[in-house]
Amino acid sequence: MANPCRTFSDVKRVILSAHENTGVQDKISFYDTWADNYEQDVALLEYQAPLLAAECVSSFFSSGRENARVLDVACGTGLVSAHLKKLGFHHFTGVDGSLRMLEMADKTRVYQQLTQCLIGQDEFPVEADSYDIVIIVGALSIGQVPVKVIQELWDATKPGGFVCMTTRANADNQKYKAKLEQELQLLEAEHKWSRVTVVEVEEWERAVSEKDSGYIPGTVYLYQKSM
Repeated sequence: MANPCRTFSDVKRVILSAHENTGVQDKISFYDTWADNYEQDVALLEYQAPLLAAECVSSFFSSGRENARVLDVACGTGLVSAHLKKLGFHHFTGVDGSLRMLEMADKTRVYQQLTQCLIGQDEFPVEADSYDIVIIVGALSIGQVPVKVIQELWDATKPGGFVCMTTRANADNQKYKAKLEQELQLLEAEHKWSRVTVVEVEEWERAVSEKDSGYIPGTVYLYQKSM
């Protein structure tokens, strides 16, 4: 059960403690423990990524959204798909490494299917060329999901479908962001997809690190798989 008395200082301690957990099982345990307070905490963090990513997808997916199949990777408690549902999408599959996060997502009644998967380590539990939209929000950053998962996101997407990704642009994530963009550009150079838009956002979320102040920036990427 969420704690109604939590403050931004509590959120800072939680997020900074995550950086101390480098092992895979440590990460899973962290998210399992955080699940009950997660949505309350990201609200205190003023975390914009789920809404911004959903709006980005919606602005370029103009027709047929009521029948579109959406794969929500690292879905957490379901924030991204909840926004997409409000925008007219109805068919959702969620994948996440934390069983407790998936239990929270299941309570939303948004998803038709939820699967536990250690993204970047386990075999990706979806068929190739099967989703109109593949979206991953929050997990593409240092210490989280490896850049190599971009190929799996591309595989899961139907020809002509869209892949939406986000990452933070604060100082600690710059090297990861550069590697991510190299991977995106490589697939583009191989004509596997084309860039639709890249949205740079200055106030992505409130800063928690001593290296940053105020708000940190972030980026939304949207690509379309080649036919």
